[in-house]
Amino acid sequence: MRTTDPTSPILLVGPSWVGDMVMAASLVAALRRRWPGRPVDVLAPPASLPIASLIEGVRNTIPLGFGHGEFGLSGRWKVGRSLKSAGYGSAVILPRAFKAAIPSFAARIPERIGYAAEGRSILLTDARPDSNRKSARTIDRFVALAGSAGSPPASPRPLLQKPDLDLGALAAKFGLATDRPVLGLCPGAEYGPAKQWPAAKFAALARLASEAGYAVRLFGGPKDKAISAEIARLAGVPVEDISGRTSLIEAAALLAACAAVVSNDSGLMHVAGALDRPLVVIYGSSSEKMTPPTAPNAEIVSIELSCRPCFKRECPLGTLACLEGIDAQRVFGAVERVMAVARAEAG
Repeated sequence: MRTTDPTSPILLVGPSWVGDMVMAASLVAALRRRWPGRPVDVLAPPASLPIASLIEGVRNTIPLGFGHGEFGLSGRWKVGRSLKSAGYGSAVILPRAFKAAIPSFAARIPERIGYAAEGRSILLTDARPDSNRKSARTIDRFVALAGSAGSPPASPRPLLQKPDLDLGALAAKFGLATDRPVLGLCPGAEYGPAKQWPAAKFAALARLASEAGYAVRLFGGPKDKAISAEIARLAGVPVEDISGRTSLIEAAALLAACAAVVSNDSGLMHVAGALDRPLVVIYGSSSEKMTPPTAPNAEIVSIELSCRPCFKRECPLGTLACLEGIDAQRVFGAVERVMAVARAEAG
């Protein structure tokens, strides 16, 4: 960044995916490390914006009210013009879409940094090549934008602050157990079913956990209500299903209170990891090399197949072999190992 004002605020144009917003916490940390005197504001869609409020160092969160895939040229231009008086010296644009670069251009922010994509280099003052997009960790790609071109800084681990909510009040609101350790299950994956461990396998895991003395709690958004209901139906043991019933901030607060979390490669997985929960992550079509869990106490469960990772939303072969080949006992064994680590660390 070449701005000469060491106090001018930075506008971070954030992603729409919850998991990507969690990983953007690493970029915010890198920006604050390089320019401790420059406030950081985040502009992002409402779906992911609540997570930005949990990132240390974020001064303001600004909603960008457009749906996923909606271009909204005039609306984005108006948002940008409304930000012109804020005095931003730099903007960092994380999404690769052309439309994502419109607000900072409309705001006439002097320095606009992002990856060259969709012909939007005309809207940027510093368009970076993105040749490693399909091989580098997403966190590293984000953090690279905090440094000079060709000199990426080290990537700090993404961390979120625990929501300041009353857990007792949340337990009462949703009728949750408070007398046992909680195993949180996150069976959804916004990207598509090729990242979702099957409901019957989550149900088998719920039985094993219940028999071991855990309260089993299902997390997710409104789109995850169907798979969560199926897991609860198949489990044959008491399951607390709060999918689609909580806000994102309430879900984060309750995830932070779990003894351990089992998740697909999803946004809630990254939330749980950034809240330092013992974590077990099941990978199907996606890659544990590109979007690994960043929690210090985490275990990955996957199987090696010639067809994975395919990065598809749905299994191209129609078999979902990469997930069907993982059984509940293997996953519960991983839960027991991360819990043993947690107990040892607690003394």
